[in-house]
Amino acid sequence: MSKRTAYDRDELGHTTTKRAKEVDENLPYDQLTEALGAQEEKNEVTKVVHWFHPKDLRCQDNTALHHASELAHSSKKPLICLYLHCAADESWHGTSPARMDFMCEGLAILQKDLKDLNIPLVFLECDDRKQMVPTVVDWLKEHKVSHVFSNYEYEIDEMRRDIKLVKLVENDVHVSIYHDQTVVEPGTMLTGSGKPMKVFTPYFGKWLSIVKEEPELLDLRPDPKKQSAEIAKELKDLFGTKPPTPGKDKQFKNEEERKRIRKLWPAGHKAGGKRMDAFLKKIKNYKATRSNPAEDSTSRMSAYFSAGMFSVREALRKVSDYNGGSSDFTEGRSKPGVYSWVREIVFRELYRQTTMTTPHTSMNLPQNLKFDYVQWEDDEEGWEKWYKGQTGEPFIDAGMRQLNQEAWMHNRLRMNVSSYLYCNLLLDYRRGERYFAETLIDWDLSNNTQGWEPSYTVFNPVSQAERNDPDGDYIRKWVPELKDVEGKAIFAPYARLSKEEFEKLGYPKPHVDWKKTKARCMERFKNDMSGVEP
Repeated sequence: MSKRTAYDRDELGHTTTKRAKEVDENLPYDQLTEALGAQEEKNEVTKVVHWFHPKDLRCQDNTALHHASELAHSSKKPLICLYLHCAADESWHGTSPARMDFMCEGLAILQKDLKDLNIPLVFLECDDRKQMVPTVVDWLKEHKVSHVFSNYEYEIDEMRRDIKLVKLVENDVHVSIYHDQTVVEPGTMLTGSGKPMKVFTPYFGKWLSIVKEEPELLDLRPDPKKQSAEIAKELKDLFGTKPPTPGKDKQFKNEEERKRIRKLWPAGHKAGGKRMDAFLKKIKNYKATRSNPAEDSTSRMSAYFSAGMFSVREALRKVSDYNGGSSDFTEGRSKPGVYSWVREIVFRELYRQTTMTTPHTSMNLPQNLKFDYVQWEDDEEGWEKWYKGQTGEPFIDAGMRQLNQEAWMHNRLRMNVSSYLYCNLLLDYRRGERYFAETLIDWDLSNNTQGWEPSYTVFNPVSQAERNDPDGDYIRKWVPELKDVEGKAIFAPYARLSKEEFEKLGYPKPHVDWKKTKARCMERFKNDMSGVEP
């Protein structure tokens, strides 16, 4: 493999394609399943713990928490909840200030919700990533816990964390882990040859048929049962630990930004439910308007899903109720807008299956390993213009400015800005992937890595804008330099206005020529990937 010319982020754990294939052939999920199955049964119950992770921050419809509560209640033993905060781990993953603040606010709400049920939520702190599991194990043993429950996280670091947990507790504590992030269990959607499905269209078709035939998949898990006053008194020293606060590198630039983001994205399950209910009032128009970012017709539920403040299962249950109580979400058999919105949700399910069954995608490598052989450009001026929204392509710049202002971006723009970065600027896609992680409130590794997966598709930002922002309203909102530009000149002002008219705008000319850079990209991909064997 030839040396890459730009952007080698060693701190992100970028590894070799050979190592990636080795990991894929010995799945961490299979190792974890084997470790869980090898545990000895533990009949005596002393204390039961549910370990919350950053993707299940709710007590409503939480699979592992429900099972933990059932065991504690039937055994008449205490249930305790845990959350481990490791600032170094959040830094490693690049979690944004917006997402970190959102999670911390959500954890404070969750702690109060659980306290109302006489269940303490204990916050542990850890400075060293390598000490995360030992910190939890020491606490479990110190408090004589017999059973610990959690929900699966499918990324490789988290799989390895759970394998380490099972090994370190050494049968002193029985570990149970449940699938909770998806409606259909990852790894169970197989092709005719018995391999995990990777192509969306057949995956979606099969998913629709399964959910139609098994509507119980949308049944919600009961909330944890309220504990007795006696148990609450026994656990009194565990109530009141302080929720974590964002690390030094996860601070908002100023108080104005914090207030703006919190107003856009109020934390907690209740806020997620209100947002979902509001979306259902306009879902009938979703199919027609979903690709037009000016319409703002999407659900904006992604932040609640990624932090697990609101489950996808509960959202789909609400859609089913709206759909006349039917889980038949197929086109033509469901109410207007339902099929199109469910289709977007199922992408999320496929992404988790891919993360679990192709774990190298969590290792800063592309799913198609041949793309790791591409020689990327070293265009720092282009990079700066891209992330600041100053490329001279109005649709691209509008998307990046929305991202920087709202910590969120419409999905149509996510596809366009990523294509522009790695195809037209020919910059390493991982730079953009990391920038999204460090900026988005709804960052999610599975969605992000697979949304940024390189491909031969090169989006034309002018035709994309003409088709999806036909009146130019989205561009005018986010690129105010162009607010007075009339007609189709809004989509390509440098090419469609006179030199004198353009220079009055105070807007940059295009950093690169789209047509020429598309040709360069196609040639580069073809040459660098031809004949390589990862």
